[in-house]
Amino acid sequence: MNAPSPASPTLKVLPLGGLGEIGKNMTVVEYDGKIIVIDAGVRFPTAEQVGIDLVLPDFSYLKDRAQDIEAIVITHGHEDHLGALPFVIKQLGGARNAPKIYGRPLTMAMGRSKLEEHRLREVQLTDTPLSKEIKLGKFSIELIHCTHSIPDACNVAVTCDAGTLLFTGDYKFDQTPVDGPPADFLRLARFGKEGLLMLLGDSTNVDRPGWSPSESLVGPALYDVFAKQRGRIIVTSFASNLHRVQQVIDAAADLNRKVCLLGRSMKKNTNIAKALGILNIPDGLLVQPRELENLPDHRVVVMSTGSQGEPLAALRRMAFRDHPQIRIHEGDTVVFSATPIPGNERAVNETIDKLYQAGAHVVTHKDAPIHASGHGYAEEMKMMLNLTKPKYVMPLHGDHHRLQLHKKLAVSVGVPEKHVFCAENGLPVEIDQRGARFGKPVPSGVMYVDGSDIGETADAALRDRRSLSEDGLFVVVATIGDDDGKSVAEAELLFRGVPFKHDEKFLQAVREQVDASVERAAADKIHDLDEIQRILHDDIAQLVWTKIKRRPVVMPVVVAV
Repeated sequence: MNAPSPASPTLKVLPLGGLGEIGKNMTVVEYDGKIIVIDAGVRFPTAEQVGIDLVLPDFSYLKDRAQDIEAIVITHGHEDHLGALPFVIKQLGGARNAPKIYGRPLTMAMGRSKLEEHRLREVQLTDTPLSKEIKLGKFSIELIHCTHSIPDACNVAVTCDAGTLLFTGDYKFDQTPVDGPPADFLRLARFGKEGLLMLLGDSTNVDRPGWSPSESLVGPALYDVFAKQRGRIIVTSFASNLHRVQQVIDAAADLNRKVCLLGRSMKKNTNIAKALGILNIPDGLLVQPRELENLPDHRVVVMSTGSQGEPLAALRRMAFRDHPQIRIHEGDTVVFSATPIPGNERAVNETIDKLYQAGAHVVTHKDAPIHASGHGYAEEMKMMLNLTKPKYVMPLHGDHHRLQLHKKLAVSVGVPEKHVFCAENGLPVEIDQRGARFGKPVPSGVMYVDGSDIGETADAALRDRRSLSEDGLFVVVATIGDDDGKSVAEAELLFRGVPFKHDEKFLQAVREQVDASVERAAADKIHDLDEIQRILHDDIAQLVWTKIKRRPVVMPVVVAV
C-alpha cells in the first residue's frame, strides 16, 4: 500500500487594502513561508480626517517578515497603487533591508522619485520586461501589457507550485489606445487554456454597462473645446494621467497656445515621462507661471492639479482666489478632464461653484467627451473572465457594493458562486488540495501619515481636530493652592475660533463654574492635577454647550502654587 503523499503548502491570498474602498491597494501572496506583495497604494483623506495627509494600508502583518518577502511588484504608477511604497520600505527596516521592487520603466521611475524624496536611495528597483518569466525563490512573476490611463500599466501573474494568480491591476480593453498596442489578448487567452487558479480583478466600473470609451476620443474633443475659446484655458486632470497631458499639449500646439504646468506632481511626472521619451513636448511650448503676464489670454493653456477638489491643489487655490501667481477672471474657461472619485463629489462641486463665482466658464465631461475612464466597464470585465477562465475569482479595488456586483458578473459568465470570494481587508483566502476557503483574519485597518509621522491616529484626535476646525479652542487656566486645593486667583480664559459674541456674562459664568469645580474637587480631597483637569473639562464643556450650543475643544490647565 502506497504511503499518502505529504500535503503541499497552503497558498494564502491576503488583501491588506483596496477592498470595501477605492484606494490603498495592497495584496499579499504567501506560499511555503515566502511572500510576494502586489502594489503599495495610498488613499487620500476624507474631509473628516482633519490634518491627515495620507491614508495607508495597515501593513503590520509584514513588519517583522521583511526577510520573507521575495519582491514587491507594482502594477502601475498611480498613487493608489504606488504611493505607500516609501512608507512600506521604512516599516520593513529601511533601504538596506528592502526587498527588490519590480515594475515597468515609468512605474519604476516614479517609484524611484518617491523613494529619493524619503532618502531611500539604496532600494533596488528593476525595470521589468513584458511577457518574461522572472524567478523569485518559490515564485515566478510575469508582467502582461494592458491599457489604462497611464503608460506602462500591466497585469501581473504570480505562479507557485499551487498554481497561477493573475492580478489585473487597473485596466480597460481600449481597442485604439493612444500610446501603443491594445492589451495582450493572446497571453490572457493562454492563461485560460493553461488553467488559471485565481483572477483578482479590478471592480471600479462594474456598475457601468457596456464598454468604456477609448482614450483616443478625448484628444479631438479637447481640441474642439479649445478651438471655441478666446480667453485663457485652464485644464485640470490627474497629474499621473500622462495620456491626457500629451493630448492637451498636442491641442495647444495646434492652436498656437503656450502651456504652463501648475502643481508639483504635475511638473514632476511630466519631467519623468519626457526623460523616458513617453511625452513628446515641442521645444519652447512650455512656459513658467511668471511668463504668463507677457502672453495674451488667447495664447495660454494652463494645466493644473486639483481635479478632485484637493484643498491644497493649484486649481482649488485659484477658485478661492488664493493662488500666488494666477487669478481667475472673466473670460477664463476651466476644463475638468476627469471625473470625481467616489467621495470627492462635494469638494469638486464646491470648487466648480467658486470658479463660476470668480467669473470663469466651466466645462466638464457632462458637457463634452473630454474624459475617458481608465477602468473597464462591465462588458470588459466579462471579457477578462472569459479570456482567462479562472477557477476562482476575488474581486478587488472597489467598495462592497462593487465587489458584490463583480461577483454577480462572474457568476453570470459561468464561475460557480462558491468560487467567488468577496473578501475584506485582512481576510485571507487559503487555497490547497481541498479547495479554497476564507482563512483566519489578521489585523488590518489604516495607518495615517500626519506630517512626517506614520501611525494610528486615534479617533479622539480626529474628533478634536474637527472640533477645532468647526468650533474652536477654549483654554481655561485655574490656579489652586498647593496645600488645600482651593482657587487662589481668578480663572484665566483664552478662546480662539469659538463662534460667539464677546459676552461678559457668559465669561463670568465660566469663571464661576471653574471655582465651583475646583471647590468640589477640594471638598472630595482630590489632589491629582490630571483628575482635577478632567473634572474641569467635563464641567466647562457642559456649560459651554448649554450656553452657546457649541462644542469647542476645551483645554483645562491647573497650576498649583
